[in-house]
Parts: sequence; C-alpha cells; structure tokens
Amino acid sequence: MAAFMRPYSTHTYALLRIITGLLFMSHGLQKVLGMFGGAPAAAPPFVVYGAGGIELVAGALIAIGLFTRWAAFIASGEMAVAYWMAHGTNAFHPIVNKGELAVVYCFVFLFIAAHGSGIWSVDAGRGEV
Repeated sequence: MAAFMRPYSTHTYALLRIITGLLFMSHGLQKVLGMFGGAPAAAPPFVVYGAGGIELVAGALIAIGLFTRWAAFIASGEMAVAYWMAHGTNAFHPIVNKGELAVVYCFVFLFIAAHGSGIWSVDAGRGEV
C-alpha cells in the first residue's frame, strides 16, 4: 500500500464494511419492504423473502459489525448463488450477463468474512475483531 494511505488502512476498511453493508441492506429493504421502487414484479417469493431477508439482516449486521464474519460469509454465498441463478446461465462473462455487481459483492463479502469486523464495530466493542 502506498505509504501515505498506510495510517488510514483500518479506517478505510471500516468504511468499506459499513458502506457495503448499508448498500446490501438497501437491496433487502427494496425486496422485503418495497422501498426504493420495490421488488421486481416477476420475482418469486423465495427471492423476495429468502434472498431479501438475507440481504436485509446480513447487510445490517455487516454495517454495524455484529457477527460480521458469519453474516459476510452467508452474504457471499447468497451472491454466488444469485449470480448463477440470474446471470451466469445467460453468458459467461459478468459484463455481458450483467452480473458484475453480484460478483463484486460475493468477493467483497468473502474478504470481510476472512478479515473480520475491524474498528467501528459492535464486535470490536465485544472484544471480537
């Protein structure tokens, strides 16, 4: 990492975790509560309530940093499944099949699951980073 950013690495990681968690939670709010335009009309109930529930709860847990590793691991798995259900069968490359967001979420959450909650988290307050 560039020397000028080294002192801020823990802070930028915390911002990555918080913002990614909030954005993921927004997808759950859209599906489950109909916010931000609501869920697509053709979405089956298991997507609305199953995936939407995971997105809502895991996103909130990741954002506040509570049970972060488990929440991120489950969210990563959900995004892998979502990619192959909705995008991967249409074309090979994520740019072509419009699945790049699912891929990015999948791997960011996998990184968060491996790295832990870091600073500015409930887990840190509980002594579990």
